[in-house]
Amino acid sequence: MEQIGARLREARMGAKIDINQVEADTKIRAKYLRAMENEEWSLLPGEIYSKTFLRTYADYLGLDSRELLDDYRRQYERPTDHDLRPLTSGRERDRRQGRRRRQQPQPRGGGGFPIPPWVLVVIVLVIVGVALWLVGSLGGGHNGSTTSSTTTTTTSHHKHHKHRRHIVVKHHPAAPKSVRLSLVPTGAVYVCLVNGHGRKLIDGQQYSAGETIPVQFGRTLLLTLGTSSMTITANGVKVPVAPSSNPIGFRFTPGKHTSLASGSQPQC
Repeated sequence: MEQIGARLREARMGAKIDINQVEADTKIRAKYLRAMENEEWSLLPGEIYSKTFLRTYADYLGLDSRELLDDYRRQYERPTDHDLRPLTSGRERDRRQGRRRRQQPQPRGGGGFPIPPWVLVVIVLVIVGVALWLVGSLGGGHNGSTTSSTTTTTTSHHKHHKHRRHIVVKHHPAAPKSVRLSLVPTGAVYVCLVNGHGRKLIDGQQYSAGETIPVQFGRTLLLTLGTSSMTITANGVKVPVAPSSNPIGFRFTPGKHTSLASGSQPQC
């Protein structure tokens, strides 16, 4: 399984993003970003910060933060005291209980008078007769009370179950925190791409149909196309490109894209 730090470093270098740029965008200090890429988790402030920084960094790079956090827990979180407690087998428990019984003092015989067996038989018969008489005299009232209690409990459970059926829990997916931009040329096209700080990610290059353009990441991306010969996908959503004889401009932010007028389009 590939290490967590290696996946973070490869995603950042593949996107051609400098570590200082990540620090400015995520507000995570550069030394902590390098510690995560080098698997030096002890340099981070604590376990809670480690998982919080890892989630933020993974989302920024467009990685699956949930998968990386699961890998972190399996590799670096310490098991609880309950997980480390050894289990005692049933046979061992029986041996311990047997030793305790053998160590307990046994009553000594010889004191008091022996009880004849017929006396024990009489006592048992008297107890059984009294128990049968009590059951016969209290049976009618007890049955009615039991029936009423059962009916009340069933009705209460039915009302509670009916009420619970109307509770609907909705889970909304977390909004993306950065833009993952994929560009695929379908013909000859000029491309200029900068981030929100004016840093040029694609410096006015000319592409032909079928050429590979690396996937780009950022919180804000500004794009200028010389023609409409381009397929654009932002965070997995295809962006329509209308035919035009003039340069075409877009501004991308997490969950949104807008068109740019000619005067607002980035220049390379």
